[in-house]
This record gives sequence, C-alpha cells and structure tokens, in this order.
Amino acid sequence: MPILTGIDQPDLKGILSSSKAMQMQFGRRLRVHLVGNPRNSPLISKASELLTRIDNPPISTQYTGHLATTSVAKFAPSGFYVASGDVSGMVRVWDCVGEGATKGEYQIISGRINDIAWDGDSQRIIAVGDGKQRFGHCITYDSGNSVGEISGHGAQINAVAIRQQRPLRAATASNDTNVVFFHGAPFRFNNSLVNEHVNSIYGIEFSPDGSLLVSVGADKRIWLYDGKTGEPKGQIGEGEHKGSIFGISWARDSKKFVTASADQTVKIWDVESGKAARSWKFGEEGVVNISHHQVGVVWPAGRSDGLIMSLNLDGDLNYLTEGKETPTRVVQGNQGNITAIIADGGAKGNAETIWTGSYEGRICRWDISTGLAEKADGQSHRNQVTGFTASENHGGRIYSVGWDDTLRTIDPSSNTFVGTATKVDGQPNGITILTKKGPVIIVATHKALELYDSNSQKLSEVTTKYGPTAIAAIDVSGETQVAVGGDDNSMHIYNFSAPATVTLKVSLKPHMSPITCLSYSPSPSPHLAVGTSSGAILVYNASDYNIAAIRWSEHTGRVISIAWNPAGTHAVSGGLDTNVFVWSLEKQWKRIKAVNAHKGGVNGVVWIDDGKRVASVGWDAAVKVWKVEGLA
Repeated sequence: MPILTGIDQPDLKGILSSSKAMQMQFGRRLRVHLVGNPRNSPLISKASELLTRIDNPPISTQYTGHLATTSVAKFAPSGFYVASGDVSGMVRVWDCVGEGATKGEYQIISGRINDIAWDGDSQRIIAVGDGKQRFGHCITYDSGNSVGEISGHGAQINAVAIRQQRPLRAATASNDTNVVFFHGAPFRFNNSLVNEHVNSIYGIEFSPDGSLLVSVGADKRIWLYDGKTGEPKGQIGEGEHKGSIFGISWARDSKKFVTASADQTVKIWDVESGKAARSWKFGEEGVVNISHHQVGVVWPAGRSDGLIMSLNLDGDLNYLTEGKETPTRVVQGNQGNITAIIADGGAKGNAETIWTGSYEGRICRWDISTGLAEKADGQSHRNQVTGFTASENHGGRIYSVGWDDTLRTIDPSSNTFVGTATKVDGQPNGITILTKKGPVIIVATHKALELYDSNSQKLSEVTTKYGPTAIAAIDVSGETQVAVGGDDNSMHIYNFSAPATVTLKVSLKPHMSPITCLSYSPSPSPHLAVGTSSGAILVYNASDYNIAAIRWSEHTGRVISIAWNPAGTHAVSGGLDTNVFVWSLEKQWKRIKAVNAHKGGVNGVVWIDDGKRVASVGWDAAVKVWKVEGLA
C-alpha cells in the first residue's frame, strides 16, 4: 500500500511547528493497497494513515485515530473522506480535506480488515477481512447503520469492490477461491463463482464504466466477468504472469487495466484483445529477488500523463509511464519504526542530509531540501539499527551499529556501504567517535566498550562491571572524555589515551532511574545532558560534573534521544511519551513542546539548518522537520 509522506501541520502553540517535512511508511505485506484520490491525486499510507501528494511526496498530513495497526485505507469517490481499517477489525471514517476529524468509528469484524470499498455515492462502505463470526459487513459511512450482509465465503475475504453505477453490485474475493456477487442496495447474496480460480484470490475490481469485473490471485489467473450480472466472460493472459498476482487497477477509459505480480513484473492489459500491451520487469534478468515482488499497483484517476504506480515488497514506490522502459521516479524510505537518526553536519547543525535507520535494518539518506530519501546501497543490517556516529575525516564516513551485532560503514558521497561488516562481541546499545585522537569508534555493548579504527578493525576492549546503556564523547580541557551510562543507574566518565586506551576517571552517584541517553554540548563550555527512563533530564558541567540543570523534567516516559543546538544553549529531547521538547540552559523553566509528535514514541532528534529546525523520527515510521521559534 502506499506509503510515503511528510507532514505540514499548523503551528503548535505558535512556537514549535512542522514545516516542510519528510515521512515514510511502508507496509511489508503480501497485499498492499495503492489508492488514488479522484480529487487531487494523493496517496494514503496503509500503516500510518499518511496522506501525501503524488507529485510532491514530502507534502503530507497524518491521521492518528487508530489504536491498532492499520491495514487498509480507501478514499471516498467524492474525495472528502477516507475509510481506514485496522487489525482489530475497526473501521474509521475521517475527513481528509479539513482538520482530519473522525466522522465515525465502527467495529466491523473481530479480526484484521483486509479491504474496504465505497459505493459511487460516497454513502455506503463494505469492509471485509479475517473475522470469526463473519468476514465482512455493509454500513453507511456516517452512522454505521447496516445496509446489507456479506455472506457466501468459508475463509477470510481478501478483497471487495462496489460497482459505481446503478443498479449497485458488489463482489468479494476470498482464500476459499470463490468470487461472490451481491445485488444492492441493501446488498444481498446473489451467486457464487466457484470454478474460475483454484487458489486464493487477492484482487477484484469493477471497471470505471461498470461493464466489467476482473479478479486476480495466487493461481496467476486473470478472470473477466459481466459487471451487471456477474456472469464469467472468460480468462485472459494465461501463462503470462509467472507468480501470484497481488494487485489490479483500471484505466479511467475502462479499456485497459494493470496488474502487479510476484514475478517482479507490472503489466498493462488490453481488454478487447485480452493480451498484455506493456510490461515492466524489475530486478536483474533471470535472477529471482523477493524484494522486487510487485505487491501493489494503482492507475491514478484524473491524470492525463498515464502515470502508473507500483509498490514492491522492499517498500519502493515506482512511478511508471507507458513510453518509458524504467521508472521515472522511485520513492524510497524506511519501512517501519525508525530507531536512529544522525545529521551529516553533526553538532554544527548545518546538515544538508540526514540518515535514518529502522527496525528492519534499512538505512536511508534524506535530502532535507527535497524531503526525499534513498536507501543505502549494499548489504545493510539484518536487524534494528541502534545508533549512528559520523567522522569528520575519511570523507565524513557514517558508522552504524545494529542488533545483528555488527558495525558497518557508509561512504556518504556514494551512499554505499563500504568494507565488510564487523562483528561486535555483544548487543550494541550505543556508538560514538573520537576524532581528535583518531578517529576511534567506541561501541557500547551490553557488557563492554569496544574500540575500533576508521576501517572498523578492533583495537581494544574494556569489560565493564555494569551493562552500558548509552555513550557519548567530547574533548574538554585538553582531555578526551567518554561518558557511559549503565544499568546500575550510574554514569561513568572515562579518559581516552591514544591509540586505544580508556581508563575510568570517576563514577557519579546513581540516578533514581536507569540512564537511557547521553549528549555532550559543543565546546568551549560543554555540558552533558543525561536522559533517564523516568523522563527526567539532568545536565552536568563537563569540566567538573557538577549539576548545571535539574528542571528538565516534563517527559512522562523514557527519554530516548537528546541533541544540543550548535551554540550549546538549547537542547531538544524526544521520548516514549510521544513528545518533543526544546530546553533552555539559561532559562531552565522555559520549554517548547510538540505533543504527540510521533505516535508510539519519539526515537531520535537532531538539529538542522544552523539550529533553526529540528528533525525527529519515531515509531510511526516518519521523519518530521520542525521549525523552532522563540528560543531567546
């Protein structure tokens, strides 16, 4: 399903507001919906209810009304509302033109909603999926009143379609290999088509003029039916697709439709001849690559450029046109929970790009000026990315660690992983770099501090009596100091000596709760901000480690990330409570906040644009850029 997005929100109390932003969300599932709005051609995201414009992906809005993971969303033909369903069986109807207010919420079934269809009047909805007592239901969008029954299937329903003309017709497709035809409204069972498919049916759509119905599925078959009677008209394209067909979408003229398949192809079909008129093949010829399986497709209505959009299993959104052999644009991004972020300008705050890593191991480079992302080439992490650090030397290389217990290196100029992955001897909980006397990379694992050179060759290891939970480093007063938070609730300060020696300088008295993140402010008068699991942030003078600030305690959950602005006067924090705060070192009582910045929690924050803006990432798989005002 769709996919990408950034968010433009109104000012939050006039102080901290989202300006041009980036958000990316991908659903890695076998059935993925790409939905084009008939009014202004945006897309809507399956997993995060993110509405984005096709021609300008970073401009988006976000709906956060669902409590469970969303599985499908569809525009009403009017273009004013969206109906979205989640894995709990709840369907919500919300305004996609105004403020995103929820129009209604309805418990349809007891399990996952797989598909939703609107009638041509934008008045009725049919939602289907994997329920227990039933597999779907028909309701009015504004009241939830029943307007029919969905019956005739013995297994979960994967797809539903409603004919947009009168007399109203509806069709459903299921894992039981049957297509069921309904007359309405109210919708009632008419007949079941049982002999056309021999495996699960994944897609079903009426043509825009209502004359035809088409179904596709795991048996690689494409069947056409009469749109008014449901009578089978015949199979086309037998043997053309070599893998399951997951998606289908009609051209506005009802003379052609497009399909997306696990055989790594997208094909345009001419209805009259029953033959493929155009085909795109993704990936290397003759090589099966599961990431190139095409799992969703849409032929957006209301456009004159013939644009077709397909989504692959790796989360790439391809823009296709009939006259082009290759996609005219490929939109990429993280596929889920974004767990780490770094700006290439580091503490200078003048980044032109930011890097993000997510739970599935993907790392993406984002162009701040355009809001678009490109995944790093080469073998990425195989599990959650837990941290980044960047070198001022060696071309500004980016180093990352992940829960696949590896240290990896990226060349920013080519956006490519270089060298080989280095195995670390424990689960990495943090990473930092020493540039004055190195560069030397220090990885904090659950049991030790491991030191590596710029080529990721191990130099030394220091076993700790505690479990390191966070790490940061700085040069202060002629010394290179490394701060390490531990699961003993204490902060441990080390001195670093070239080439690869760290010695404990002091252990500060335990905090009231475990330390979760650390961040040094820039010189010449650096401070150390310490975030804890209770939501409190303490600030120390880095010269003597006396307390400098104790009133940074607005978070109500774990503080996950802290970053200082280039001047070292303000810090930004993000936490599990979903909030972003900007703090003042001089005026400790003053704070700026964005409530519910990321649904599920904020995992990372960085400063960009010389300290005028903040970028944040979180559980909603979004990258958001915030304009910060009123810091004086």
